[in-house]
Amino acid sequence: MIHFNVPPFIGTEFDFMRQAVENHKICGDGPFTKLCNKWIEDRFHANKCLLTTSGTSALEMAAVLCDFKDGEEVILPSYTFSSTATAFVLAGAKLVFVDIEPKTMNIDIECIKKAITPKTKCICVVHYAGISPDMDAVMALAKEHNLLVVEDAAQGVMSTYKGRALGTIGDFGCYSFHETKNYSMGEGGAIVVNNPKYSDRAEIIREKGTNRAQFFRGQVAKYNWVDFGSSWLPSDLNAAYLWGQLQCADQINENRLETWNAYYKAFKPLEERGLVELPTVPEECRHNAHMFYLKLKNLDVRQDFIRFMKENDILCVFHYVPLHSAPAGQKFGRFNGEDRYTTSESDRLVRLPLYYGISKEDLDKVIRCALEYFSR
Repeated sequence: MIHFNVPPFIGTEFDFMRQAVENHKICGDGPFTKLCNKWIEDRFHANKCLLTTSGTSALEMAAVLCDFKDGEEVILPSYTFSSTATAFVLAGAKLVFVDIEPKTMNIDIECIKKAITPKTKCICVVHYAGISPDMDAVMALAKEHNLLVVEDAAQGVMSTYKGRALGTIGDFGCYSFHETKNYSMGEGGAIVVNNPKYSDRAEIIREKGTNRAQFFRGQVAKYNWVDFGSSWLPSDLNAAYLWGQLQCADQINENRLETWNAYYKAFKPLEERGLVELPTVPEECRHNAHMFYLKLKNLDVRQDFIRFMKENDILCVFHYVPLHSAPAGQKFGRFNGEDRYTTSESDRLVRLPLYYGISKEDLDKVIRCALEYFSR
């Protein structure tokens, strides 16, 4: 069976995890956590990075830092994972879902404009497949209306927009290091705090509402409970696992891009014949090959394709069910404007196996079987 995903593994992860155990420091904010934080700050020119227990908890921290008041709203795409929305619900925000533009499956800038009201506090963009929407336009809207911007960059580690790392453009950026992501620590994530005025509070709410980090830096005589918060610190064992992969970040990235490019080259003739649509990468974006998807004619064809591939021992999967159609989405939010593309495009999309180290034999089989399906 060719799996849809295999978690990345370099081979040095166990060595670093052993070091963490031998150093008798496996709880949060240990040496490997600090190494990972600094690597992200240096590599992506980020103001401040803090590893978290998950991409979800990074989003939760960002939503808390936005400090929503009663009735205030966040604008976000409906085509995303539940974590994007749940984080803001927990922070007390009202969800305003808007449509996507079909080429990149990212939030539609014109739809954001139409959804802004006096109650709007924040825009949350999702960098789908490691590809960014027009962040210049997003940031201009935010400046015009005095709004905060949260980047859900769970899929965007190592991707850029006009040379800037995704996750470092808005007020807050949120990464995921789940086992399905390009770089993994099993469960884990990171928040990038790009607006310096939120740096101190980010540390406090991440550390159970205490100013413990300031105490260890000698900035206060003793640490105390100063705000509400939670324990969003990952184990240093998880950070040690991630550290091994960050040392080989370019190697992993290049390997995934080779697979992505092989798919694109193989299926380009199908697109030219009008049988599929391939991903679009805008000129100003450099992506990280987080996923490769095909868009088929409709839902029935997609499901038939998935069945065919499974019969050939290849796991291909669809992606998000639009949140505004889900029970919780209807309870906690509303869809602004017309759903022109979100539902119809999500019904057509299928993702192909793509992971670090996929063998040439398996890659060739996926391509061969997919081409066979469309030749019938």
